[in-house]
Amino acid sequence: MSTLKILVVDDEPGIRSGVSRILRNFRVDYPFMEEAFNFEVLEASTGEAGIDIIEHNIPDILLLDNKLPGIQGIEVLEYIRKKQFKIIVVMITSYASLELAVKATNYGAFDFIPKPFTPQELKASIENITKRLFLKKMTQTLKDTGKQIRFQFLSVLSHELKSPLNAIEGYLRMTKERQLGDKIEDYDVIIDRSLERIKGMRTIILDLLDLTKVESGKAQRNIAETDIMGIAHTAIDTIQPYSIQRDITIKLRGPEKVIMKADSNEIEIIFNNLISNAIKYNNEGGTVDCNITEEEDKIKIEVIDSGIGMTKTEMEKLFQDFVRIKNEKTKNITGSGLGLSIVRKLAENYGGFIVVSSEPDEGSTFTVTLLKEK
Repeated sequence: MSTLKILVVDDEPGIRSGVSRILRNFRVDYPFMEEAFNFEVLEASTGEAGIDIIEHNIPDILLLDNKLPGIQGIEVLEYIRKKQFKIIVVMITSYASLELAVKATNYGAFDFIPKPFTPQELKASIENITKRLFLKKMTQTLKDTGKQIRFQFLSVLSHELKSPLNAIEGYLRMTKERQLGDKIEDYDVIIDRSLERIKGMRTIILDLLDLTKVESGKAQRNIAETDIMGIAHTAIDTIQPYSIQRDITIKLRGPEKVIMKADSNEIEIIFNNLISNAIKYNNEGGTVDCNITEEEDKIKIEVIDSGIGMTKTEMEKLFQDFVRIKNEKTKNITGSGLGLSIVRKLAENYGGFIVVSSEPDEGSTFTVTLLKEK
């Protein structure tokens, strides 16, 4: 069992003793963790005393009140930032405000716990932080480990992403406290931001689950006679509402049927990623052409869009895990950076490959080649 040190900096003795009492016998343990975590609680009644403890016995987690005698909590936070201490800071304060939230976040605060907090609220926050620390530890050893650790890392990441985003939690607290006003329309912007975050999280979770199955070799494959054209039709029908919304025309060309031995779910993932990307990175009113051709021993899937295109440098790193093209044209487009790497891995399962040709502002062409018999 590992022990994490928690420093509580608060001028109220009841808060400090309450945290110690709540966490005394508390432990965090999940099946994906190699060991459970318990907690050692240190206490300080002033910011100055807290800094002294940090200098001599650096904690893993800091529970920090803002209203303190002497220097304020936000000054302690700024001190930690300047010293570059690797401490996860949670603000505990009854004076939460939009201004404080923004300032504390800019200085590196991870979360907020409002006073008075319940044991459940404190435990939930500490639990999330513990998972985060475990995840960071795994990333540090990721380069020196094999695929099994990579699979475990991605599994933990998937689990972590299912929890509400800290940003959404902050928006909900602002709403609950009516910080932006008393009318529902006052919160339209943060509601839209929350919905967009949730949409992005859902995409990442689904992509991660696909990737963990592919890389771990634990996915149960159902290889059977599969109609590639039929799957293409289904993928296009599924994404049609999005293409209509963006006024993008999709055309599918190929024989009536194209049969090969394959796992239909894997082929569907290939089409879903290629076609959704062709729409996502396209221009309003653009086109997407999906061409399927059959040769004696292989099948080619070609997806051509009239979108924003890419530079040669961007194309060179496109099929790596977690790579997203970031520029002025893509800054408002969400994604996990996993879709095309998943397509590449699935194509390799069939002895095939994926290539791309593109020019900035002239669109892109993605071609996947699959061998009928591997």
